[in-house]
Amino acid sequence: MITIIQINMQDPLYKQEQDLRNRILLRPIGLPDHAWEMDDHKAWHFVAVEEDNVVGCVILVPLHNGQAQLKQMAVETLYQSKGIGRLLIETLLAFAKRQALTEVVCHAQDRAIPFYIKNGFEIYDEPFVEVGVPHHHMRIRL
Repeated sequence: MITIIQINMQDPLYKQEQDLRNRILLRPIGLPDHAWEMDDHKAWHFVAVEEDNVVGCVILVPLHNGQAQLKQMAVETLYQSKGIGRLLIETLLAFAKRQALTEVVCHAQDRAIPFYIKNGFEIYDEPFVEVGVPHHHMRIRL
């Protein structure tokens, strides 16, 4: 059974979150491990756990004026397309509403756009390239 929990950087599961992000997000596009952890200290961390193993993760970074940015979403390859991403998004959005946030934004890789649209996000602004990969600005208003 998959459980979504909120953790912090002192939680023993944080190391597994880091490893998942490195393997799923960074290494495939040639970035060094831990290259995108600059916001971890101020972010809210959510992990999908099965039997003490992190199989999915996402962070939410507070911005300004009621906004926050969804970042570093990853799901273990064998667990993809099983609803874990949806559970992570649902948990993150419910948390954002409890924090009285009004909007969650993200930079979505082209291949992830259908997933985010299915989960209520919309594209705004022009496409752009980030770390050598095409992305779109996406948001959901709460």
